[in-house]
Amino acid sequence: MEERLKKLEKLKELDINPYPYKYDRTHTFREIRDAFESLSQGEERIRICGRIMTIRGHGKTLFATLSDETGHMQVYLRRDRLGDKFELFQHFDVGDHMGAEGSVFKTKTGETTVLVDDYALLSKSLRSLPEKWHGLRDIEIRYRKRYLDLIANTEVRDVFKKRTKIISLMRQFLDGQGFMEVETPVLQAIYGGAAAFPFKTYYNALEQEMFLRIADELYLKRLIVGGYEKVYEVCRDFRNEGIDRMHNPEFTMLELYQAYTDYNGIMDLVEQLVEYLLRETVGVNRLTFVDKEIEFKRPFRRVKYADSLSEIIGLDVLSARESEIDRHCEQHGVDYKKLAFGSKIDKLFSELVQKNLTEPTFVIDYPKIISPLAKTHRDDDRLVERFEFVMFGVEIANAFSELNDPMEQRKRFENQIAHKEEGIREIDEDFIQALEHGMPPTGGIGIGIDRLCMVLLNQPSIRDVILFPQLRKETKDSP
Repeated sequence: MEERLKKLEKLKELDINPYPYKYDRTHTFREIRDAFESLSQGEERIRICGRIMTIRGHGKTLFATLSDETGHMQVYLRRDRLGDKFELFQHFDVGDHMGAEGSVFKTKTGETTVLVDDYALLSKSLRSLPEKWHGLRDIEIRYRKRYLDLIANTEVRDVFKKRTKIISLMRQFLDGQGFMEVETPVLQAIYGGAAAFPFKTYYNALEQEMFLRIADELYLKRLIVGGYEKVYEVCRDFRNEGIDRMHNPEFTMLELYQAYTDYNGIMDLVEQLVEYLLRETVGVNRLTFVDKEIEFKRPFRRVKYADSLSEIIGLDVLSARESEIDRHCEQHGVDYKKLAFGSKIDKLFSELVQKNLTEPTFVIDYPKIISPLAKTHRDDDRLVERFEFVMFGVEIANAFSELNDPMEQRKRFENQIAHKEEGIREIDEDFIQALEHGMPPTGGIGIGIDRLCMVLLNQPSIRDVILFPQLRKETKDSP
């Protein structure tokens, strides 16, 4: 860094601004490659810019590799073309941004190159780049200093470009289906829509405690009550819970609600959406994730929640006593002691059934005890009409035939509070009042966009598809 600071001062002595305001670029590196034939045969002068990734000197000539958002490009500097300005390059370093003007040609090895007639420093880098020849591999640094990860690993940049495309495609699909995108409050006086612990904050103007939302559900349903029939939101949700390969406390969800349909209609919608995303991203109906390959063919497999778990443990989970569920949790190494009864069953299901569901699967018909916002199953009042969409053992989405009976909804909320379900402490009376005004039959779903992107982009951890994942505060011993 000291050497770079000396070069910075020398540049200033030469009356060169190391941080100019702009540079008029004519072509990106991809545009040069795409139009090479016409550019190389004509007399058009091109102006490019990017970060210097390598420098190789050869006496009176030198080569440098630049990087822009579209890729890499080699530039060729010669003393006989640049004159005294050639010497100025000794004050440039790997990591600096530069602009260059010249013409394009191909070297004897066939590499597209810009022969430089003039150049300029656009930004002086005071710190060296990490492991310039091999890319950045340290996981801790990659997540904590994502900008270095993006500089060193172009494949990481591609992952996040594709994530953006996936979200854009989801919006296009829903807009084409007649859904309206809306926005609902992030700060809520009463949180709800899921069983989770919230993050707390304080609203000075209102002089009251507030919470970051754990879900959008209750506000989106208010809009269905209000007369909209198809609504969705791409939203940030916050749950004050653990961090692991599948969980980040701050995450992105797509939640949608459609009037006059049920969970069967939402299953059809999910199949269409997944088909559309595969067609527009990978172009085929096959997908590989962590060395497993599956084929997507409608209709997706259906598995009944209670039947599948009961078959494995040899016990009817719908009539089982809590002590019996505890015994099976111990037997299968499931940590259950701080969980409510329904959460114990769900944890057991995740460990014994869900992890083994590789092909695209709808897990249907959940026990009522773990689904306070879903409608009672029309054929079995111990169950609700709910499904989760799973592939490669990963839960991607959660959907219901939505409960629209206000009296039943109140009983469910009261039962949650009585059983001390995670984070639940207060009934949202305004939401109950909304239901009392009448909500039509409705199907709804929440899709975890981060997990969906993990699977579609073959990334093993949720942190690999979140630009800035939550990490413990950096200490002196941190990288």
